[in-house]
Amino acid sequence: MEAEIDEVVEKVVRGEIQLHELDRVLSGNLSMVVRRLAVEKLTGTKLPSIGSTIIDYEEVKNRNAENVIGGTQLPLGVIGPLKVRGKWANGDFYVPLATTEGALIASVNRGAKAVTASDGVRVRILGDGMARAPVFKLDSVDEVDGFLSWIDANRAKIKEVAESTTSFGRLSSLETFVLGNNVWVRIVMETGDAMGMNMVTLAAEKVCELVQREYPAAKCVALSGNVCSDKKQSAINSLFGRGKTVVAEALIREEVLSSLLKTDAASVSDLNLRKNLLGSARAGSSQFNAHFANVIAALFIATGQDVAQVVESSMGFTWTEVRGRDLYISVTLPSLEVGTVGGGTRLPTQREALSIMGVQGSGNPPGSNAKKFAEIAAATVLAGELNLLSALSAGELGKAHRRLGRNFQS
Repeated sequence: MEAEIDEVVEKVVRGEIQLHELDRVLSGNLSMVVRRLAVEKLTGTKLPSIGSTIIDYEEVKNRNAENVIGGTQLPLGVIGPLKVRGKWANGDFYVPLATTEGALIASVNRGAKAVTASDGVRVRILGDGMARAPVFKLDSVDEVDGFLSWIDANRAKIKEVAESTTSFGRLSSLETFVLGNNVWVRIVMETGDAMGMNMVTLAAEKVCELVQREYPAAKCVALSGNVCSDKKQSAINSLFGRGKTVVAEALIREEVLSSLLKTDAASVSDLNLRKNLLGSARAGSSQFNAHFANVIAALFIATGQDVAQVVESSMGFTWTEVRGRDLYISVTLPSLEVGTVGGGTRLPTQREALSIMGVQGSGNPPGSNAKKFAEIAAATVLAGELNLLSALSAGELGKAHRRLGRNFQS
């Protein structure tokens, strides 16, 4: 058997077999091994750590990745307990974060300690819907007008066609946007416990087929016309939302600010105004927060979310107010795109990370696990924002990074 493997490796090295063709001639996990051995020979490197993985390629091929040679590991930490007072998440939670940035987990953990000591984070989901927006081309504005009228007259039929593709998806809105002779139809669906991008894409495809049959003057140019808007910052997602629109808030007591965070409400609120609001505006940013992306990225990697969607999922706004001597702080995430089934959530370590929060797999009722996860995510973002703003106002940011982020040997 070893001789046969060596022979296949040599064929790959000589270019007689392409890397992607190995799946057709070998079993999944064996093709992963041969592919790695061939890459080692082609590049003159040894890849023992990449090869040390618990990933079963039979499970991920044609689902999660192609041309796999092994796996990449990152440090996984946990913060908590974090008290969350949401509609779906109610209690104390430990939250897994995967990162290579020293001080990040410690920072979020200190924020979690502060909000938990102040009776926790109140969270509500104000919107829920994944969007896909095909773009249609028409010959004239007269036909655009006619197409818009056709859409209005056939909303029930469009809903029926869209929902015929899924057991869990429900059409929640249908919006049109016009530029010249182009029309975008933004299809928004509730998608249960799935993040839902694939679900709404399949539904949009059926809607396009319906349009081509019944209104052939409208030609579907692309199933995704960027008004969705996926994996890009956009005003439309900030205003209308995509995924979950979530608001988390907390009232941090004066004694917690003083003893744990070494600051006060007025200093944190003034910093938020000058940094997150004025600073972002002066820079021309459309987002007004300190580091949502840090927390969202670490949480997404840990739990198997679509990492590229950190772009829109980390959009948002931090707001603070001084209330007596206490600090009110809120974070608003208009486009938090998370799921507990599908995609990378099915990988072994990611399943375990979701299980830590009690949100792995499908919820009962459907959609409840994804909503619970979204509430925990927003509460974690708030904890991270609170601590960073507090550390900045107390002049402790550099000290923390010197102690936790640069402890290395050259």
